[in-house]
Amino acid sequence: MNLFKKSGVLYIVPTPIGNLSDITYRAVDTLKSVNLIAAENIYHTNILLQHYNVKNILISFNKENEKKQSHYVIKKLQEGKKIALVSNAGTPVINDPGYFLIKQCYIFNIQIIPLPGPCSAITALSASGISTNRFCYEGFLPSKKKTRRDLLYSLREEKRTIIFYESKHRILQSIKDIIEKIDQNRYLVIAREITKKWESIYGAKANIILSWLKKDINRYNKGEMIIIIDGFKELKKKDISEEIKNTFIMLRNFLSLKQSVLITSKIHKIQKNNLYEYAIKKEDQ
Repeated sequence: MNLFKKSGVLYIVPTPIGNLSDITYRAVDTLKSVNLIAAENIYHTNILLQHYNVKNILISFNKENEKKQSHYVIKKLQEGKKIALVSNAGTPVINDPGYFLIKQCYIFNIQIIPLPGPCSAITALSASGISTNRFCYEGFLPSKKKTRRDLLYSLREEKRTIIFYESKHRILQSIKDIIEKIDQNRYLVIAREITKKWESIYGAKANIILSWLKKDINRYNKGEMIIIIDGFKELKKKDISEEIKNTFIMLRNFLSLKQSVLITSKIHKIQKNNLYEYAIKKEDQ
């Protein structure tokens, strides 16, 4: 039984994130064959359509008018129309308008067909050299300083690889916040202008990344930035470094065993249990 036989179809169509060649044959065919294209930015999408000689009707569909336009799109779908949803770049709905419309389609039993295609976060991750087995996508870092810093602090022991988007205007401050709230020695990758002319991918410890960016404004003054953060890794028992030991010994000269362990574990972001075992053995010597 076809639950969708009385309705049209909503196609989720990814578009290039920079290089216009990064579009599938299927995506072009879909954009040609649908009755209507709901575009985040009509002018931007027209550039792509003209490049591939696609002639179709476009309507504006952005964050400001999403709810209002969703009702119009649903009505057209209920009339049996086929409609493509596109964003400015990449896969629609991922940090772009469309969530409300998708939910409405399920409510009204309207068929949704997603097409595979570009996504800047995944493209950057694949070239980062950081573990891709498990990762979490956090979208854009909050613009408000306190909210951003609180979020980063909450992720300081996240073991999965973390992906953020960030603007050129806040990238320096965000890296400073990562250094303070996560760890200056945490490995990061900064990817910029993926698939475009000025594409760059650079990885290093957070404090080195900050210095690298500051040395040349051209490294961050154009395009959207992607920050990929290596996940938190617990030190194994045998991995208590000399630096950690020296910190503990120095604190122990002035503080109790418990306080010394607690402060050392916070400074170096290691599990207290690992350090306790070392500390107790040293006390027995």
